[in-house]
Amino acid sequence: MNKTTLYLPASTQRRLRELAKRTGRPQAELLRQAIDRYLGSESSALPGSVGSGEDAGLGGRDSEDWLRANWRRK
Repeated sequence: MNKTTLYLPASTQRRLRELAKRTGRPQAELLRQAIDRYLGSESSALPGSVGSGEDAGLGGRDSEDWLRANWRRK
């Protein structure tokens, strides 16, 4: 595990400390759980180019056939 420094507003720190006392769990454990939940809910971002050449009439399965039929070699 790696150590990290986190700056919190006083009100957030107070609420975290109170929650730790109520639940009997360390503040660090509560923070790790909250961060894991947050990161788990974030969807992975796709590169901006994904979908930029989207064509309702041409799907991925047909693209190679389309290229063979329509690609002109110079």
